[in-house]
Amino acid sequence: MTHALNALLAGTPEAGLLPGRDLLELARYLIPMEASLVQGCLVAAGVPAVLADANLVQTDLLLAPALGGVRILVPQEHLTQAQAVLEAFQRGEFALGEDADVGEE
Repeated sequence: MTHALNALLAGTPEAGLLPGRDLLELARYLIPMEASLVQGCLVAAGVPAVLADANLVQTDLLLAPALGGVRILVPQEHLTQAQAVLEAFQRGEFALGEDADVGEE
């Protein structure tokens, strides 16, 4: 259900252009942890990504829909690469298998 809401919240990249900056809105998530996870994947892939409104949404999750969720912003010159990383994330390419070694002792 949240995936459908996230898709509804997503606009066109041009609509997400912030005045006076080269940051574009890549995606929106109602759950801050999901946005943080995607941001981490973007940064690991070399895309400088920042979260907007994460702290505000975390103060009261019931306000998340009214605020539009947490926005992931990327520089305009990295938009194509960021979209490819987001699509790979949505396909599950970053998922760890059951036998993944995560460093537990």
